[in-house]
Amino acid sequence: MRLIVDSGSTKADWIAIDDEGKVLFTTQTLGLNPETLDSSEIVKRLNDRFDILQNKNEATHLFFYGAGCGTDRMKIALSQIFQAYFPNAIISVEEDTYAAVYATTPKGQEAIVSILGTGSNCSYFDGKELHQKVQSLGYIVMDDCSGNVFGKELIRKYYFNKMPKELAQQFEKEYDLDPDFIKNKLYKEPNPNAYLATFAKFLIQHKDSEFCKKIILKGMKSFVKNYIRQFDNCKEVPVHFVGSIAFYLKDELQQTFDKYELQLGNVLRRPIDGLIAYHIANKQ
Repeated sequence: MRLIVDSGSTKADWIAIDDEGKVLFTTQTLGLNPETLDSSEIVKRLNDRFDILQNKNEATHLFFYGAGCGTDRMKIALSQIFQAYFPNAIISVEEDTYAAVYATTPKGQEAIVSILGTGSNCSYFDGKELHQKVQSLGYIVMDDCSGNVFGKELIRKYYFNKMPKELAQQFEKEYDLDPDFIKNKLYKEPNPNAYLATFAKFLIQHKDSEFCKKIILKGMKSFVKNYIRQFDNCKEVPVHFVGSIAFYLKDELQQTFDKYELQLGNVLRRPIDGLIAYHIANKQ
């Protein structure tokens, strides 16, 4: 049994396949970002799904692509947790960008591949290997145009009384904006970045308002300038995206790309289906 996992900070999609590529089961856990979770919380999230728990000794391979796995330290830490949990499996842990590449980019082709979901990332794929110009420092100081950054911006605008009254009233109806509740979520509970990203849904729902449109386009401009334009050939290759922010704001992405003369490529909400095809084709 081969387990293929695409994990963001908010959630992780799991698919189990046999040697012929037949799907045995699919499930979903909360996100398994080693940058924001300790080992006990990761194991708890695994145990919460019966399909994973009952099959942990049957797995022969685990291919894990996850947010927070961009450094060797995090890859090793997570691999050790998985090896103990899946004792009979060969473990492979890669950063989530590889899942985005395999799902969006035809074999052997060059592209810039980006993630816009709870967090954000951007890499150049030369047809064989990934190259990065920007080392991520995590959601607190980076993650331009991501769900958590948009969420933080909305909260700030609300508390600084810079949100239009009509939108502010709607914002209050949809979220618990009590300061103590917010601070507990941010400083006492796991996955503060995923919590911040929940506010991005409001931004998407009201994206046609001038207020929200301004925030969205500002974020996309920042992502293009700070990430995509780091690559000298950014106008010569397609730029593919995965993630809910990119998927639901595709029109705004296209508008931004037209302005900067960039080629918008494939835009997928989730890369998991493309990962299945990749692993079957490559007999992994």
